[in-house]
Amino acid sequence: MGIPISKKFAITGVAGYIAPRHLKAMKALDAELTVAHDLFDSVGIMDSYFPNAYFTTDADDFKRHIATGNTDFLTVCTPNHLHCSHVIGGLQTGNDVICEKPLATTPEELRMMDDCRKACGHQVWTILQLRHHPEIIRLKQAVDGDTRKATHDIDLTYITPRGSWYAASWKGDRTKSGGLVANIGIHFIDMLNWIFGETEQVVMHHYSADSAAGMLYMKKARVRFFLSINPAHRPVPADNIMTPYRSISIDGAEIDFTNGFTDLHTASYEHILKGEGFTIEDTAMAVKTLQAINGAEPKGFAGDYHQVAKTKITE
Repeated sequence: MGIPISKKFAITGVAGYIAPRHLKAMKALDAELTVAHDLFDSVGIMDSYFPNAYFTTDADDFKRHIATGNTDFLTVCTPNHLHCSHVIGGLQTGNDVICEKPLATTPEELRMMDDCRKACGHQVWTILQLRHHPEIIRLKQAVDGDTRKATHDIDLTYITPRGSWYAASWKGDRTKSGGLVANIGIHFIDMLNWIFGETEQVVMHHYSADSAAGMLYMKKARVRFFLSINPAHRPVPADNIMTPYRSISIDGAEIDFTNGFTDLHTASYEHILKGEGFTIEDTAMAVKTLQAINGAEPKGFAGDYHQVAKTKITE
Protein backbone atom coordinates (compact mmCIF):
# COMPACT_ATOMS: atom_id res chain seq x y z
CA MET A 1 0.00 0.00 0.00
CA GLY A 2 3.00 2.26 0.54
CA ILE A 3 3.35 5.24 -1.79
CA PRO A 4 6.34 7.60 -2.01
CA ILE A 5 5.26 10.57 0.08
CA SER A 6 8.29 11.52 2.22
CA LYS A 7 6.11 13.23 4.81
CA LYS A 8 7.15 13.96 8.38
CA PHE A 9 4.70 13.80 11.25
CA ALA A 10 4.28 14.97 14.82
CA ILE A 11 1.64 13.53 17.11
CA THR A 12 0.10 14.76 20.36
CA GLY A 13 -1.91 12.40 22.54
CA VAL A 14 0.31 9.45 21.67
CA ALA A 15 -0.45 7.65 24.96
CA GLY A 16 -4.17 7.57 24.18
CA TYR A 17 -6.44 4.73 23.08
CA ILE A 18 -6.74 5.77 19.43
CA ALA A 19 -3.11 6.76 18.77
CA PRO A 20 -1.89 3.26 17.70
CA ARG A 21 -4.23 3.35 14.69
CA HIS A 22 -2.58 6.58 13.57
CA LEU A 23 0.92 5.22 14.15
CA LYS A 24 0.02 2.13 12.12
CA ALA A 25 -1.29 4.29 9.28
CA MET A 26 1.87 6.42 9.21
CA LYS A 27 4.05 3.32 9.15
CA ALA A 28 1.99 1.63 6.43
CA LEU A 29 2.40 4.66 4.18
CA ASP A 30 6.16 5.01 4.73
CA ALA A 31 5.80 8.30 6.59
CA GLU A 32 8.20 9.35 9.35
CA LEU A 33 7.23 10.27 12.90
CA THR A 34 9.81 12.76 14.13
CA VAL A 35 8.32 13.95 17.45
CA ALA A 36 5.56 12.82 19.82
CA HIS A 37 3.94 14.32 22.88
CA ASP A 38 1.71 13.32 25.74
CA LEU A 39 1.36 14.38 29.35
CA PHE A 40 1.71 10.70 30.25
CA ASP A 41 4.89 8.75 29.56
CA SER A 42 3.38 5.28 29.05
CA VAL A 43 4.14 5.31 25.34
CA GLY A 44 6.03 2.06 24.73
CA ILE A 45 3.73 1.41 21.77
CA MET A 46 5.96 3.79 19.80
CA ASP A 47 8.71 1.15 19.76
CA SER A 48 6.58 -1.01 17.48
CA TYR A 49 6.37 1.72 14.87
CA PHE A 50 8.85 4.59 15.33
CA PRO A 51 11.44 3.73 18.00
CA ASN A 52 13.67 6.66 17.04
CA ALA A 53 11.01 9.37 17.30
CA TYR A 54 11.68 12.07 19.87
CA PHE A 55 9.20 12.02 22.78
CA THR A 56 8.46 14.71 25.34
CA THR A 57 5.90 15.34 28.08
CA ASP A 58 6.65 19.07 27.94
CA ALA A 59 4.08 20.95 25.82
CA ASP A 60 6.41 23.91 25.20
CA ASP A 61 9.24 21.60 24.13
CA PHE A 62 6.87 19.86 21.71
CA LYS A 63 5.67 23.15 20.27
CA ARG A 64 9.26 24.27 19.67
CA HIS A 65 9.96 21.06 17.75
CA ILE A 66 6.93 21.35 15.46
CA ALA A 67 7.64 25.03 14.79
CA THR A 68 11.08 24.32 13.30
CA GLY A 69 9.75 23.36 9.86
CA ASN A 70 10.84 19.75 10.34
CA THR A 71 7.27 18.41 10.23
CA ASP A 72 4.56 18.52 7.60
CA PHE A 73 1.61 17.24 9.65
CA LEU A 74 0.48 17.37 13.25
CA THR A 75 -1.79 14.49 14.27
CA VAL A 76 -4.13 15.31 17.19
CA CYS A 77 -5.31 12.40 19.37
CA THR A 78 -6.00 14.35 22.54
CA PRO A 79 -9.27 14.55 24.55
CA ASN A 80 -12.17 16.13 22.68
CA HIS A 81 -12.21 19.45 24.53
CA LEU A 82 -8.60 20.09 23.47
CA HIS A 83 -9.09 19.47 19.75
CA CYS A 84 -9.86 23.06 18.83
CA SER A 85 -6.84 24.59 20.61
CA HIS A 86 -4.47 21.86 19.42
CA VAL A 87 -5.63 22.12 15.81
CA ILE A 88 -5.21 25.91 15.88
CA GLY A 89 -1.79 25.53 17.51
CA GLY A 90 -0.71 23.12 14.81
CA LEU A 91 -1.83 25.45 12.04
CA GLN A 92 0.00 28.36 13.63
CA THR A 93 3.26 26.40 13.69
CA GLY A 94 3.04 25.85 9.94
CA ASN A 95 1.64 22.33 9.82
CA ASP A 96 -1.36 20.75 8.19
CA VAL A 97 -3.38 19.04 10.93
CA ILE A 98 -5.04 15.62 11.10
CA CYS A 99 -7.50 15.40 13.99
CA GLU A 100 -9.39 12.45 15.39
CA LYS A 101 -13.16 12.55 15.56
CA PRO A 102 -15.01 14.50 16.71
CA LEU A 103 -13.08 17.35 15.14
CA ALA A 104 -15.21 19.65 17.30
CA THR A 105 -18.19 19.42 19.62
CA THR A 106 -19.79 22.70 18.50
CA PRO A 107 -20.13 24.60 15.20
CA GLU A 108 -18.41 27.58 16.87
CA GLU A 109 -15.23 25.54 17.33
CA LEU A 110 -15.38 24.59 13.65
CA ARG A 111 -15.63 28.28 12.71
CA MET A 112 -12.60 29.13 14.85
CA MET A 113 -10.55 26.38 13.20
CA ASP A 114 -11.67 27.42 9.73
CA ASP A 115 -10.76 31.07 10.33
CA CYS A 116 -7.29 29.99 11.47
CA ARG A 117 -6.94 27.62 8.51
CA LYS A 118 -7.64 30.43 6.08
CA ALA A 119 -5.27 32.82 7.85
CA CYS A 120 -2.40 30.32 8.08
CA GLY A 121 -2.73 28.74 4.64
CA HIS A 122 -2.73 25.18 5.93
CA GLN A 123 -5.37 22.47 5.88
CA VAL A 124 -7.35 20.68 8.59
CA TRP A 125 -8.26 17.05 7.97
CA THR A 126 -10.41 14.79 10.12
CA ILE A 127 -10.95 11.04 10.42
CA LEU A 128 -14.40 10.03 9.16
CA GLN A 129 -13.45 6.41 8.70
CA LEU A 130 -16.88 4.92 7.98
CA ARG A 131 -16.98 6.87 4.71
CA HIS A 132 -14.21 4.52 3.54
CA HIS A 133 -16.03 1.32 4.53
CA PRO A 134 -17.01 -0.67 1.38
CA GLU A 135 -20.52 -1.50 2.63
CA ILE A 136 -21.21 2.11 3.60
CA ILE A 137 -19.97 3.32 0.21
CA ARG A 138 -22.31 0.86 -1.52
CA LEU A 139 -25.20 2.05 0.63
CA LYS A 140 -24.56 5.68 -0.28
CA GLN A 141 -24.39 4.80 -3.97
CA ALA A 142 -27.72 2.98 -3.71
CA VAL A 143 -29.43 5.88 -1.90
CA ASP A 144 -27.94 8.46 -4.29
CA GLY A 145 -29.11 6.38 -7.25
CA ASP A 146 -32.68 5.97 -5.98
CA THR A 147 -34.85 8.36 -7.96
CA ARG A 148 -37.82 7.96 -5.60
CA LYS A 149 -38.27 10.66 -2.99
CA ALA A 150 -38.49 8.06 -0.24
CA THR A 151 -37.95 8.57 3.47
CA HIS A 152 -36.09 5.54 4.82
CA ASP A 153 -36.67 3.99 8.24
CA ILE A 154 -33.40 3.23 10.02
CA ASP A 155 -32.64 1.51 13.30
CA LEU A 156 -29.10 1.99 14.66
CA THR A 157 -27.95 -0.01 17.67
CA TYR A 158 -24.39 0.29 18.93
CA ILE A 159 -23.29 -1.14 22.26
CA THR A 160 -19.56 -0.89 22.92
CA PRO A 161 -19.00 -1.96 26.55
CA ARG A 162 -16.62 0.03 28.74
CA GLY A 163 -15.38 -0.62 32.27
CA SER A 164 -15.66 1.64 35.29
CA TRP A 165 -12.57 3.57 34.17
CA TYR A 166 -14.72 5.31 31.53
CA ALA A 167 -16.74 7.36 34.02
CA ALA A 168 -13.60 8.32 35.93
CA SER A 169 -11.79 9.54 32.81
CA TRP A 170 -12.29 12.68 30.72
CA LYS A 171 -14.71 10.66 28.60
CA GLY A 172 -17.14 10.60 31.50
CA ASP A 173 -17.03 14.39 31.87
CA ARG A 174 -19.54 15.82 29.40
CA THR A 175 -17.88 19.25 29.49
CA LYS A 176 -14.67 17.66 28.18
CA SER A 177 -15.94 14.90 25.90
CA GLY A 178 -19.14 16.39 24.55
CA GLY A 179 -21.02 13.45 26.02
CA LEU A 180 -21.54 9.80 25.20
CA VAL A 181 -22.81 10.50 21.69
CA ALA A 182 -19.67 12.48 20.85
CA ASN A 183 -17.47 9.69 22.19
CA ILE A 184 -18.94 6.61 20.56
CA GLY A 185 -21.54 7.84 18.09
CA ILE A 186 -20.13 10.75 16.10
CA HIS A 187 -18.83 8.56 13.25
CA PHE A 188 -22.26 6.94 12.90
CA ILE A 189 -23.97 10.34 12.88
CA ASP A 190 -21.54 11.53 10.23
CA MET A 191 -22.17 8.43 8.14
CA LEU A 192 -25.95 8.89 8.32
CA ASN A 193 -25.78 12.63 7.51
CA TRP A 194 -23.43 11.85 4.61
CA ILE A 195 -25.89 9.38 3.10
CA PHE A 196 -29.32 10.70 4.12
CA GLY A 197 -28.76 14.44 4.35
CA GLU A 198 -29.04 17.14 6.97
CA THR A 199 -30.75 16.55 10.32
CA GLU A 200 -33.98 18.55 10.41
CA GLN A 201 -35.23 17.56 13.88
CA VAL A 202 -33.89 15.76 16.96
CA VAL A 203 -36.05 14.04 19.59
CA MET A 204 -34.27 12.54 22.59
CA HIS A 205 -36.01 9.83 24.60
CA HIS A 206 -33.17 9.03 26.99
CA TYR A 207 -29.67 10.36 27.76
CA SER A 208 -27.61 9.15 30.71
CA ALA A 209 -23.95 8.59 31.55
CA ASP A 210 -23.97 5.14 29.92
CA SER A 211 -26.57 5.32 27.14
CA ALA A 212 -28.53 7.54 24.77
CA ALA A 213 -31.60 6.94 22.63
CA GLY A 214 -33.65 9.10 20.34
CA MET A 215 -34.90 9.96 16.87
CA LEU A 216 -33.12 11.86 14.13
CA TYR A 217 -35.30 13.18 11.33
CA MET A 218 -33.00 13.62 8.35
CA LYS A 219 -33.74 14.81 4.86
CA LYS A 220 -34.10 11.25 3.56
CA ALA A 221 -34.49 9.18 6.73
CA ARG A 222 -36.07 8.65 10.13
CA VAL A 223 -33.36 7.26 12.41
CA ARG A 224 -34.12 5.47 15.68
CA PHE A 225 -30.83 5.14 17.55
CA PHE A 226 -29.55 3.52 20.71
CA LEU A 227 -25.94 3.98 21.84
CA SER A 228 -24.57 2.42 25.01
CA ILE A 229 -21.41 1.48 26.89
CA ASN A 230 -23.30 -0.81 29.28
CA PRO A 231 -22.77 -4.54 28.52
CA ALA A 232 -26.15 -5.34 30.09
CA HIS A 233 -27.79 -3.46 27.20
CA ARG A 234 -26.76 -6.05 24.60
CA PRO A 235 -29.91 -7.35 22.87
CA VAL A 236 -28.32 -10.79 22.39
CA PRO A 237 -25.86 -12.68 24.61
CA ALA A 238 -22.16 -13.03 23.77
CA ASP A 239 -19.36 -15.30 24.96
CA ASN A 240 -17.49 -12.17 26.03
CA ILE A 241 -19.72 -9.50 27.54
CA MET A 242 -17.26 -6.81 26.40
CA THR A 243 -17.73 -7.68 22.71
CA PRO A 244 -19.23 -4.74 20.79
CA TYR A 245 -22.64 -5.08 19.19
CA ARG A 246 -23.33 -3.16 15.96
CA SER A 247 -26.54 -3.22 13.99
CA ILE A 248 -28.01 -0.99 11.30
CA SER A 249 -31.24 -1.89 9.53
CA ILE A 250 -32.71 0.15 6.70
CA ASP A 251 -36.35 -0.38 5.81
CA GLY A 252 -36.16 -3.68 7.69
CA ALA A 253 -33.04 -4.99 5.92
CA GLU A 254 -29.87 -5.45 7.98
CA ILE A 255 -26.68 -3.82 6.68
CA ASP A 256 -23.69 -6.00 7.60
CA PHE A 257 -20.66 -3.84 8.27
CA THR A 258 -19.23 -5.86 11.17
CA ASN A 259 -16.02 -6.56 9.26
CA GLY A 260 -13.79 -4.20 7.35
CA PHE A 261 -12.85 -1.80 10.19
CA THR A 262 -9.21 -2.87 10.49
CA ASP A 263 -7.52 -0.55 7.99
CA LEU A 264 -9.91 2.38 7.80
CA HIS A 265 -7.47 4.78 9.48
CA THR A 266 -4.82 3.79 6.95
CA ALA A 267 -7.29 4.43 4.13
CA SER A 268 -8.06 7.81 5.71
CA TYR A 269 -4.37 8.75 5.78
CA GLU A 270 -3.85 7.58 2.21
CA HIS A 271 -6.58 9.93 1.00
CA ILE A 272 -5.29 12.80 3.15
CA LEU A 273 -1.78 12.45 1.78
CA LYS A 274 -3.22 12.66 -1.72
CA GLY A 275 -5.07 15.85 -0.77
CA GLU A 276 -8.41 14.02 -0.88
CA GLY A 277 -9.25 13.75 2.82
CA PHE A 278 -12.26 15.02 4.75
CA THR A 279 -12.25 18.65 5.81
CA ILE A 280 -13.96 20.98 8.29
CA GLU A 281 -16.80 21.45 5.82
CA ASP A 282 -17.32 17.69 5.55
CA THR A 283 -17.87 17.25 9.28
CA ALA A 284 -20.08 20.31 9.78
CA MET A 285 -23.43 18.50 9.47
CA ALA A 286 -22.50 15.88 12.07
CA VAL A 287 -21.25 18.51 14.55
CA LYS A 288 -24.48 20.46 14.10
CA THR A 289 -26.46 17.25 14.78
CA LEU A 290 -24.33 16.55 17.86
CA GLN A 291 -25.03 20.02 19.22
CA ALA A 292 -28.78 19.48 18.69
CA ILE A 293 -28.64 16.12 20.48
CA ASN A 294 -26.78 17.60 23.44
CA GLY A 295 -29.22 20.48 23.62
CA ALA A 296 -32.40 18.37 23.49
CA GLU A 297 -34.29 17.57 26.70
CA PRO A 298 -35.04 13.81 26.96
CA LYS A 299 -38.79 13.30 27.06
CA GLY A 300 -39.05 9.60 27.90
CA PHE A 301 -40.21 6.81 25.62
CA ALA A 302 -43.24 8.12 23.79
CA GLY A 303 -44.24 8.17 20.15
CA ASP A 304 -41.78 6.54 17.77
CA TYR A 305 -38.75 5.10 19.57
CA HIS A 306 -36.04 2.44 19.50
CA GLN A 307 -37.55 -0.83 20.74
CA VAL A 308 -34.32 -2.29 22.16
CA ALA A 309 -33.58 0.95 24.00
CA LYS A 310 -37.00 1.03 25.67
CA THR A 311 -36.74 -2.62 26.68
CA LYS A 312 -33.24 -2.34 28.13
CA ILE A 313 -33.66 1.04 29.82
CA THR A 314 -37.00 0.29 31.48
CA GLU A 315 -36.63 -3.42 32.30
